[in-house]
Amino acid sequence: MSHYAFSFHGESLHALPSGALFWPAQSLLCVSDLHFGKAQRYATRGGGALPPYETHDTLLRLDHDIAETAPSCVICLGDSFDCLGASLDLDGSARDWVLRLQAGRRWIWIEGNHDPGPVDLGGTHVTQYASGPLTFRHIAAAQARGEISGHYHPKMTLDLKGRRLSRRCFALDSDRMILPAYGTYTGGLDVTAAPLGTLLGPQTLCILTGQTAQPVPRAR
Repeated sequence: MSHYAFSFHGESLHALPSGALFWPAQSLLCVSDLHFGKAQRYATRGGGALPPYETHDTLLRLDHDIAETAPSCVICLGDSFDCLGASLDLDGSARDWVLRLQAGRRWIWIEGNHDPGPVDLGGTHVTQYASGPLTFRHIAAAQARGEISGHYHPKMTLDLKGRRLSRRCFALDSDRMILPAYGTYTGGLDVTAAPLGTLLGPQTLCILTGQTAQPVPRAR
């Protein structure tokens, strides 16, 4: 199996190789930091030209994860769009794709720092969402427990016989879990760097994304 199953606050969760999180008991799929429209924002604000395929690539992976897990609820954990109003700039095919993925299931947009307002697509827009022992929000809150967040785009770098390998990763301790960025053009923050280095406890587990989801203890 390419997923990595683990327990978090009494719930069985699955880290998917793509960076999505699946909660089988709630039939819930969660993804963070899609950053739709990043290539366009770079182009229009003088940040350099990026190949404009990132929305299609991100949607292709999301489509695959939804087909594989068949969730009744999808949570987009903030910064789904790279700036406020970017949802208006989605081309027709991308908008239709999102609407097709939303059909027949609950869809929750959690606000992020890049997209603090409602989007003009289907679904519900909230600041955070709680279900059972777990709370979903974009940015980790102080003293939170049972929290699932995004925002920091965690990644881990491994030294493999003189070769350095960097992978996006889930990062979790006994209190909180921080999801990797799901969007194609998103960067990452090393799990040992501030504020991740202190936000997460000493027993932090990193689950690397890739062909399979691989658990690795965080080195300090």
